[in-house]
Amino acid sequence: MRLNTLKPAEGARTERKRVGRGIGSGLGKTAGRGHKGQYARSGKGKVKPGFEGGQMPLQRRLPKVGFRSLTAKDTVEVLLYQLDKLQAGEVDFAALRAAKLVPANARKIKIVKKGDVSKAFVLKGLTVTAGARAAIEAAGGRIEE
Repeated sequence: MRLNTLKPAEGARTERKRVGRGIGSGLGKTAGRGHKGQYARSGKGKVKPGFEGGQMPLQRRLPKVGFRSLTAKDTVEVLLYQLDKLQAGEVDFAALRAAKLVPANARKIKIVKKGDVSKAFVLKGLTVTAGARAAIEAAGGRIEE
């Protein structure tokens, strides 16, 4: 095999269609566009996506269904044993962000009971599950809304 003998596989490359080059080419006169109509005109062949010729389009015929909460994906869970690594005292949004327990794009934080807490924390402006609330209060802490 030599470089000058390399060729693409049979049928891999097709020559482009040369339209409007006379009757003998098979694509003369109307150049494959048929007679008259929208698609025979220059620049007029397109219709917007979903357009059904004036019939009520499918996306408008079907009912609107469901609701997606925009904040569900922005909620971050912090586990109790992670809280225990912090210094005892006030824990709020800024403190958790400074401790790198939550990412910068978090909008809502929820404390979840997993593990135990041994220090007394005062939680401000955070959502807490029932189990986590009991564990924090048992350790001498409290939750402020």
